[in-house]
Parts: sequence; C-alpha cells; structure tokens
Amino acid sequence: MAIISRSLESLTAAAPTALSKYQNPILPGWHSDPSCVFAKEWDNTFFCTTSSFLTFLGALVYASKDLVHWKHASNAYNRKDDIPQMFISTTWQQEGIFASTLRLHNGKMYLITLYISLTDLVPEFLLWSTINPFDNSAWEGPASIPNPSFKIDPDLFWDDDGSLYVATSGTFLQKVNLQTGQSTAPVDLWNGTGGAHTEGPHLYKKDGWYYLLVAEGGTETNHSVTMARSKNVWGPYESAPKNPLLTNRGTNEYFQTVGHADLLEDQSGNWWGVLHCQLEADQTGPSIPWEEKRCCSLPNRRVPGQGQWVDAGDKNLPQGGEIPSHFVHWRPPPRRDDIYRVVRHRGRSVFSLEASSANLTGAGDYKPAAGQTFMARKQAHTRFLFSIDVDSDVLSKAGQETGLSVFLTSYQHIDLSVVMLPDKRMKTSLNVQLRAESLGKPEFKPIKPITVPLPGHWKGKRITLSVDGDEAGYCFYASLSPKSSKKNTKFLGYVSAGLVSGGSGPFSGTLMNPSPISRHASG
Repeated sequence: MAIISRSLESLTAAAPTALSKYQNPILPGWHSDPSCVFAKEWDNTFFCTTSSFLTFLGALVYASKDLVHWKHASNAYNRKDDIPQMFISTTWQQEGIFASTLRLHNGKMYLITLYISLTDLVPEFLLWSTINPFDNSAWEGPASIPNPSFKIDPDLFWDDDGSLYVATSGTFLQKVNLQTGQSTAPVDLWNGTGGAHTEGPHLYKKDGWYYLLVAEGGTETNHSVTMARSKNVWGPYESAPKNPLLTNRGTNEYFQTVGHADLLEDQSGNWWGVLHCQLEADQTGPSIPWEEKRCCSLPNRRVPGQGQWVDAGDKNLPQGGEIPSHFVHWRPPPRRDDIYRVVRHRGRSVFSLEASSANLTGAGDYKPAAGQTFMARKQAHTRFLFSIDVDSDVLSKAGQETGLSVFLTSYQHIDLSVVMLPDKRMKTSLNVQLRAESLGKPEFKPIKPITVPLPGHWKGKRITLSVDGDEAGYCFYASLSPKSSKKNTKFLGYVSAGLVSGGSGPFSGTLMNPSPISRHASG
C-alpha cells in the first residue's frame, strides 16, 4: 500500500512539480484495497484497514502516529461465528472479506465490508463498530446492511445533518438508517470516465462540494483513480477535467495496477491519499504532493497496543504462549487453542501444530468445517529470507513430514519439507523434498517433485528449512542448524514467483506457512 498527498481543492488541477520524500510502500506486502482515517480522539492516530479475503483473523486495522511506522492494532473480524458462511463454500479461493471502508462518527470507529461467496448470489454488507480500535474484544457486530443493488465495495459517508449514505460500485448511492436497518432505493450517481469496473467509491464533503472518488479499469494494468463532484449528494456529478488523477497504465513503472484510493485529512488540515499497487520490488520513491505543507515530519513509534510493527520480522516467538496477532489462518479454524499453540521446547518457544486430515490442497470432498491446519504470516518484501527450524527426531514413521510453504491459495503453493521415506533397502530414511501445486494456474508448467536423501548424521538433528526470495522467484534450502557450512547445506531448487501470483488468487498475496507433522507425504 502506497501513500500520496495533495490538497482536495487541487484534485482537478495539473500535477505540481515540487516533491517531498518518504518511503513507499507504507504497508509492504499484501495490503489491497486500503481505507484510512485520522482519529484526533485517539491521540492523533492514523488508522488503516485492508482486504483480508479468506484469512482469519480478518478485517485488519493498523495504527500509526506518523504515516511511516505502522502497528497491527486489531481485527474487527475476530470471532469465527461472525461469518458462519466461511465454513460452507470451498470452491473459490477469492471469497471472503473484500474492500472495507474505515470511518469515524460520534466517537466510534466503523468498518463496513463486503462478504462474498459462490454460494450466495447477493454480496452481503457487514458493519462492525468499536470505541477501542486497539482491542479485538471491543469490536461489536457485525450488523447486516441492505444491498439492494447487488453491488460491491461499500463506503460510509455521514453528511452534516447526520444522515448516513452507503456508496457502492457502479457507482450507486443509498441512504441507510442504522436504527431500523432500512435503506432507500439505490440511485445511479456516475458511470466514471469510460473505464471498466467503476468501483471502490468514497464520498467526501469540502467547502460545500461533494467529491466522489472511484477506481476504474479493474484491478489490473488499466487500473486508475478518477473523481467527480457535485453540489448535491445525489448528483449530478461532473468529472474532474484532469482525470484520471492517478494511473500507471501504459507504462513500465515498478508500480502497476495503481488504484482503489482513499483520502484523509490530518490535524493540520493536510489531505493525504492511500492506494494499492503491485510492484516488482520494494522501492523508496517520492510522493506526489498536493500541498507544500507536510505533517508528521518526525518519526513517532509511540503507538499503543501489543501488535506487530509491519516493518518487523519474526525472529523469535513470544514466551507467553500467545500466537502472534499478525499470523493468520486460511478460513477460520473450527478449533484453535488446542491445535495452534506456542510451547517451550528445549529452552525455546516453538509452534506446536496438530495436523488436520486435510492437506494444503484439500481433497474433492473437503469441507471447511472439518478444519485445515494452517497458520502463516504475509510475505512483506520482495527480497527476504524466511526460515523455520525442524527437530527431525520427531519424525519416525514412513510418510511423516513437516516443513514450510509459500502459499497463495490451496491451488497454488510451493512446499519444502523434511519427510521420512522408504530407501532402497525399504527402510525409512530422512529426506528433504520440494514440491509445487499449480492447479490454479494451468498455463504454468508443472514442476516435478525434487527429493534429496539427507546424510545419516542429520538424523535426530535440528534442520533449518529456508526460502530466499527476490524479484523473480524463490530459492529453497535445507541445512543443519545453527548456520551451517556449504557442505551441510542442500540447495533444492528455484521456483518462479509466477506460480504464486494470479491464477486462482488474483487479488490476494503470498503467505509463508509452517506446516505440522503429517502422516502422509502429499501436498
């Protein structure tokens, strides 16, 4: 997720030439469809939310004091019973929570989102609220909001008289009464500038004008940000003369699919914009300033709460037995406390994971209610090193394996594992294996499994499995722990990042997943 800044008055003017410096992206990795607010009532703190799709805990909320250092504050969707439909549908890998909007009103924070699945033809709007965005348990809801136009990407806008409006893709607008749950008939506001898929709308009011910000072109290479304004909330809306306001379509820039923007005003009256984009590498770039004034010039990491800083790695697990709050499941687990634990083992805090009958891909008769052991963190950077330590002495029977996965969806993942397999003498021996599932991207050439027998002196030792990522793909290694010599390091292979991009997961990002001990050596 990247940030830009400009005054709302100049959104229809030509781009200025002055530049100011800070680092984009502000939320690296998979953070699609951002929506942000500035909360004076919470000690002048910025808050953002992004799409979570099938991951749980979902509806993430991040907090920052300076728009640079961000901490995971809470999750509005933190009770699995809030969306029981998550346990029903299994076919589509991109269902779940889409394109939330975060807003403040009368001392409360509101998060409206879309739940969509193949089992329900009508996308459902869900609304959570809280008076403490740093506490999961403080989130109330979700309330169901009418969606008479059957659209997506709901927005929240309170007018000066307290009336609440929900704008949706299309772009349509409806008035909603939270007390009665009733909604007016949707009105078609604006069809955009001619681009496909007018979506991600946000309404703002300034100096007597209603500004309508939308995304056009679809979340692909034609993605763009456009705007229109009107003196009446119901229209008619006139297009900005310099539309699109932002786009990288038709270019070879690192930042691509630029769009789905939101605007917020800070304590000094400066307006800031956030948007999502795909990029081939982390990049420090200039903003496009909309004013000469700047806010938050001094670094400030005084953000409350126990959540993870988004720019931090996971070197060690906490000793208190808590699973890190930024780790996610692929769909809510039916049970959690006894399947996912942090325990002390040989003087260290380690994950204790109970294997499910379903593997990462899942069989044809797989039902989410049966559970699928999955816990992961997001890939936050293009260049990175992710590794786990495996105590090989816990593997004793043929077919038992444990390891890690680079995961996009159940139909697209790369798996590196330590596995017990029969050798030529029909005795079980220790092996390291690299496999890939490309079912969700049939145009991708299948990768044959690579199996390497490990030396006898590795048995019973701690083995480090590693993923070394760069702009184009991933290198996979196995080595003796701690850091070992080249002699005791096995290179398994290189896999293109294209396998875990697009296909069955066009809107989501890559996850790094440690796998439990399983009974069968299959992905």
